[in-house]
Amino acid sequence: MNPADDQVDAIVLSAEEYDAVRAALTVVADPRVGRQPPTLNSLLEQWSDMTADLEQEGYSDCAPEFHHSIWCRSALAKVWPLLPLRVRSIRQSELDCIDERYRQATVPWPGRPDDGAGWWGRRVPRRLEVEASEYREGDWPAGWETMPFPRPAAVEVITWGDVPE
Repeated sequence: MNPADDQVDAIVLSAEEYDAVRAALTVVADPRVGRQPPTLNSLLEQWSDMTADLEQEGYSDCAPEFHHSIWCRSALAKVWPLLPLRVRSIRQSELDCIDERYRQATVPWPGRPDDGAGWWGRRVPRRLEVEASEYREGDWPAGWETMPFPRPAAVEVITWGDVPE
C-alpha cells in the first residue's frame, strides 16, 4: 500500500474543484454518444496498471498497439494543465511516481529526447513477450519491425512460456 494514497484519500475537494476537474476531463471525453469522460482517478489507475504490467510481464502486443495502450498518459498530459492548482499539487507525486516506474520498465528511443512533451511515446518496453514463431534473433519481433531504429540491447525479447514468475 502506498502511503501517498492514504494522504490523497484524506483530502476533500470543494464543489468548485470537482466541477473544474470534470470540466478539464471533457477534453479527453470519448465523442461516441452516451460515453462518459474518464475520471482523474481512472486515468491515473490505468497509467499505473499499464506500468505494472510492463514491470511484471512485459508487453505482448505490437508497436502500434503499444502507443494505443499508453493513451491514458497522453490524456493525463492534456488534462493536467487544466486541473485546479490544488488538485495538481495533491496528485503530482502520484503521477511522478508512476512516470518513474514507467521509465524503469522502458528504454528510450535512441537519439530522441527523453523528456519534454510526449516523452512516454518515445520509449519502448524493456521486455517484449512474443510467440516463438515471431522472434527473430537479434532483431525486432513481428509487429515491432516498423520501429525506426534497431532493437536496443536493453530490450529483451521473451518467447511465450519463458516469462519469469
